[in-house]
Amino acid sequence: MPRRKMTDEQKAAAAERLRLAREKRLRENPPKYSNIHPSVLALPDEHPFSRVMVTKYIKTQKEQLPALRSAIRQKVKGAIAKEASCKAYIRHCETYLRNGDWCDDFYGEYQEKRVKWVTVVPAGRVDNDG
Repeated sequence: MPRRKMTDEQKAAAAERLRLAREKRLRENPPKYSNIHPSVLALPDEHPFSRVMVTKYIKTQKEQLPALRSAIRQKVKGAIAKEASCKAYIRHCETYLRNGDWCDDFYGEYQEKRVKWVTVVPAGRVDNDG
């Protein structure tokens, strides 16, 4: 059975009803994000390691995968390494969202920014007699 044709006014009205219904659902039943680590949820949305930004990084990297797979089929030099790096970055981002521990040396949509690591507690023996 073919779908019913909608006029432009009907489409606009349907889109508005859907928007209002989604807003109402979010107001009455906000997402709990139980699979996201609390330390990640505590960050503001503009922070580079917030849930919003990291999910944006993941989405961008997943959009790059088909082009990289195509490059592998065309035997482009370095394409296999780039695809592996992209998959690893996605995996690291997803692990970060679950655990709250960033384990990559780079961050950003295209892994373009370098992480500045800080030693909080030095490893090894600490002499207190001195």
